[in-house]
Amino acid sequence: MVDAAAPTTSARQDARVLDETDPLAKHRAAFVPAEGVVAYLDGNSLGRPLRATAERLQSFIAEEWGTRLIRSWDDRWFELPLTLGDRLGAVVLGAATGQTVVADSTTVLLYKLIRAAVDATSSAGGAAGRDELVIDAGNFPTDRFVIEGIAAERGLRVRWIDADPVHGVAAHQLREVVREQTALVVLSQVDYRSGALLDVEELTAIAHQAGALVLWDLCHSAGAVPIELDAWGVDLAVGCSYKYLGGGPGAPAFAYVAARHQDRLLQPIQGWMGAADVFAMADAYQPAVGMRRFLSGTPPIVGMLPLEDSLTLIESAGVAAIRAKSVALTTFAISWADEHLADSGVRVMTPRDPARRGGHVTLGHPSFREITPLLWNAGVIPDFRHPDGLRIGVAPLSSGFAELELGLIRIAEAVHRWTASHGSTPPGGRPS
Repeated sequence: MVDAAAPTTSARQDARVLDETDPLAKHRAAFVPAEGVVAYLDGNSLGRPLRATAERLQSFIAEEWGTRLIRSWDDRWFELPLTLGDRLGAVVLGAATGQTVVADSTTVLLYKLIRAAVDATSSAGGAAGRDELVIDAGNFPTDRFVIEGIAAERGLRVRWIDADPVHGVAAHQLREVVREQTALVVLSQVDYRSGALLDVEELTAIAHQAGALVLWDLCHSAGAVPIELDAWGVDLAVGCSYKYLGGGPGAPAFAYVAARHQDRLLQPIQGWMGAADVFAMADAYQPAVGMRRFLSGTPPIVGMLPLEDSLTLIESAGVAAIRAKSVALTTFAISWADEHLADSGVRVMTPRDPARRGGHVTLGHPSFREITPLLWNAGVIPDFRHPDGLRIGVAPLSSGFAELELGLIRIAEAVHRWTASHGSTPPGGRPS
């Protein structure tokens, strides 16, 4: 069990002052309170729901769905993947209209855009085209799995970058691996384990110098860090909406395709919603012009509603202010860990430079697999990542400094207790 009482630490007054002076503190009341949770430290995995969304869903059932029924497709549903995509692009992604669509899951959109890019830039295994894909070995599993599957389908070669586990892909590493055979580079703006924040503009330019396209995974960055896809010259991007964007479990993902590429990219899942004339029921598929061509089946309208509410809140707060608080929260977490956890063998596995750090902090200790369920049972909800990482995911709009510190205190108590019982050697493992 985790101790019920929190010890007093030198940082507690600082946490209260930070909460009192936090310009975004007022927005915490917009979220549904979680009964029995004293510290939610997993906002980088699943954002909290908004009170407005509960009201929105009731209104949707009674009015748009319940009253307008199928007429709501003509009212707004048919265009919602595109109009919501444009709003997401404007508020969060730095993307002009007509380049973003909300649909499917991250995995499905990754498959669509990677296949489309590969087919446009390579001949399957042939010498005349680009026949290599580049990705880092530490990227999120679904990105790597999709890349490997498409490489097998199209007879392509995967070139792996062995990036630093804390700091991620370095510019010199990308320069060493991209070449005239490279069709596409796939990278994540924020590393899902360490929280490392990559320089999108610099790495995109390096890939372009070799004539390759780049697809950026924004799952752990959208809504937490500033993004300027158009200004940075990004070709393609994909991200989920259920983390910092607050779309809820299983919410649809989003895809960005720069306008300059849209006409030549043909995505492989040819469904009726992506056709030039959706209701023609034509004998042959003809892709729509623009971003509609990247749709396939009927859009998940209900799943888009929470994202609409979340974008309203993000726009009100401003991405710059969100980023400033994110930096303050993660800096607080690292400082607190240095002061209170380092003596117990806990390592900071996240870049210390705020300019190189996304919205979460990862701590490492051999006890974390065992103590995570105990923390969850006590209402402290961090996120364990194999083999020994504990992610502290603080969402700037719904997290506070005192809440963060209380969670860290509980983690420290659990680590101290585990170390006293087991020493510094994990079960069946080596000393840390």
